[in-house]
Amino acid sequence: MKDRLSDCGSVGHEDGDPAQADTHWSERAACLSTDPDELFVRGAAQNSSKTVCADCDVRTECLAQALDQRIEHGVWGGMTERQRRALLRRRPKVTSWRRLLEAARLEHQRKTEANRCVQV
Repeated sequence: MKDRLSDCGSVGHEDGDPAQADTHWSERAACLSTDPDELFVRGAAQNSSKTVCADCDVRTECLAQALDQRIEHGVWGGMTERQRRALLRRRPKVTSWRRLLEAARLEHQRKTEANRCVQV
């Protein structure tokens, strides 16, 4: 699995803030111990491969890497090749998927925390 993710580990935070840099996200990937051949399957088999990503702590970083680098093959961040192509077609003006996905994750966390506080 190191081979699949070897290019990914040096991706830092887009705004250059070293405090926010996550330079080793691939070392925390759920698929690190998975046979790479399981993630580079074709067709419907990709849907079962996505289960590896379901509880991955770095799913967002992985997906952003695949989208920003236009990686065409394999399952990345829980999305198949077809799903990523469709997303790229729907959002052609996105210049940094990492920034967009991080912002969406932070907003989701903020709303989740706010809802939790309201319920208490």
